[in-house]
Amino acid sequence: MENSQALRKFLAEPRKAVILTHRNPDGDAIGSSLALYHLLIKMGHSPVVVCPSEYPVFLEWMDGVHEMVIFDADMDRAKAEIESGDIFFCLDFNALDRIDKVGELVAPIAKPKVMIDHHLEPESFPEYLLSDTQASSTCELIYDFIQLMDWEEHLDIKIGECIFTGIVTDTGSFKYSTSPKLYRTVARLVELGVNDYLLQDLITNSQEEKHLRLLGHCLYNRMEILEEYRTGIITLTKEDYARFDIQRGDTEGIVNYILRIRGIIMAAFITEQPTIVKISLRSKGDFSVQEIAQKHFKGGGHKNASGGASFIGLKATVKKFRELLPEYREALNRVNEFTV
Repeated sequence: MENSQALRKFLAEPRKAVILTHRNPDGDAIGSSLALYHLLIKMGHSPVVVCPSEYPVFLEWMDGVHEMVIFDADMDRAKAEIESGDIFFCLDFNALDRIDKVGELVAPIAKPKVMIDHHLEPESFPEYLLSDTQASSTCELIYDFIQLMDWEEHLDIKIGECIFTGIVTDTGSFKYSTSPKLYRTVARLVELGVNDYLLQDLITNSQEEKHLRLLGHCLYNRMEILEEYRTGIITLTKEDYARFDIQRGDTEGIVNYILRIRGIIMAAFITEQPTIVKISLRSKGDFSVQEIAQKHFKGGGHKNASGGASFIGLKATVKKFRELLPEYREALNRVNEFTV
């Protein structure tokens, strides 16, 4: 991050800090936002987290989550909080359109903006940028940011729990995007007093009965394996959403089950929403799904985890995806899954 000294000087006085994260927030978005929220409180600032939409139910246990301002639920308060901000922290997103109407409110405000993110191709709007596409998560970068700013004295268990949550969820419990540096960070959090066993239990073992029934339905009735292209697809219809009462966060992680099949390199999870079709893509090894999401589905993300959208309906979207596969067959067949 350039000009970190200037940012440190600006934050030497109490400020109203508005922390922003993306729509449909995951564990990394919420974890990084709440970690920074608790840190800034300890430092004497007045922070508020503004999120475009609701957080997933499985994160309800997190300290501070109920203090977040949800734009969709309370637009007037969200607008007031944004308009009164002295500084804006943009976490876990790389472009203002990722926060929809919240971005339209923030863009014209001539106040300092800080982006901390690990996605590809960050926009140039922030005055301060901490970006690392090799990082496992934005939460890992929050820890780096604390070190960079010489604020380690403020680290405590509450902040550590938030950081750990984002790391666990974005790495799939340390199954991908790991590094020696990441494990050193996690070791420091455990030394701080973070109960890693308890947090893993809260994150992964808090599902309702319907979640397991939905998973079974996806794997038995909605999964298609295309061995020729080393690819698997799961689709969900509007009827599926009604039948299983699917709410925000209920489908988190389902796409990753496809990659448990030996020989499968790419997984697609395609869901029919009220006005849009969403597609989540995952891959192994050097095969990049980011290119597919960006080039064909107006999306993006990371090499091995990306997403996008379509407005042509579920069947047409699945057909479009299938018709793309011959273009990528050679690249898919080059991947050695035992060396990923």
